[in-house]
Amino acid sequence: MIEARGLTKRYGDRVAVDDISFTVRPGAVTGFLGPNGAGKSTTMRMILGLARPSAGTVTIDGRRFVDGPSPLTQAGALLDAKGVHPGRSAYHHLAALAATHGIPKRRILEVIDLTGLSAVADRRVGGFSLGMGQRLGIAAALLGDPQVLILDEPVNGLDPEGVRWVRTLARHYAGEGRTVFLSSHLMSEVALTADHVIVIGRGRILADASVAELVGDPKEATRVRTTRPADLAALLGRDGVSISSEAPGVLEITGADAATIAAEAASAGIVLLELTPLASTLEDAYLALTRDEVEYRSDARMAEEATR
Repeated sequence: MIEARGLTKRYGDRVAVDDISFTVRPGAVTGFLGPNGAGKSTTMRMILGLARPSAGTVTIDGRRFVDGPSPLTQAGALLDAKGVHPGRSAYHHLAALAATHGIPKRRILEVIDLTGLSAVADRRVGGFSLGMGQRLGIAAALLGDPQVLILDEPVNGLDPEGVRWVRTLARHYAGEGRTVFLSSHLMSEVALTADHVIVIGRGRILADASVAELVGDPKEATRVRTTRPADLAALLGRDGVSISSEAPGVLEITGADAATIAAEAASAGIVLLELTPLASTLEDAYLALTRDEVEYRSDARMAEEATR
């Protein structure tokens, strides 16, 4: 279990993490989400004792990580897959880590096999692809067979098979009653992997809830594109129907299903160019929460128009 209480980190006048409290419980995969610069990596570094909190505390199973007698068996972490000497082979990198904890050779070979690195175990890490480097970083995190697993963007650079493997690994470890805490910018993957999510923005907790609670009830909405949006809106405008527009010719209609919209449009001779039922997703919930928390914002409307 990971417990943070009043955790704060300041760099001069800038507050990177602002008085946050949360608990990451065993037996579940907890996703850690937030825009770039939100404080995710800083928080993970404080959990592992790589950055000292300006205020507050964070513990793993009741004590600070740096106070544990056997860190690799207490928590395994992937924060920076590039933090490896490029001249070492994958095997010798893991062997050096294992030597610090008296971990036997058989365990090194087990994690090499588990992470799919057997064919390249004797190759120098400097020649590894991004995906292979990620696999080596995960192998190092698993080396001590820890009760807590902390992974920062673990699927970065992995192919679809690798992404599925990380998902299966995280679910397996949580199923054994261990604590799994991972960050990702891939909302669809977090939705498939995580049971619980913590969302952070500008160093503050924006949400701490199960995926189901955050997404809520499916949104009964339909996106419609037509050359006569005003006529369609007037036709459908009645009690219980909500209509909004974020782009010319495009309506988002709530309170009338796609079949009803199509039937009424046809009866009035209104041609529909698009009729897409929408459902609430983790991405929708995340974007709604972080709308005012991003440092860099792109023009979504311009991007949408460019793809047409």
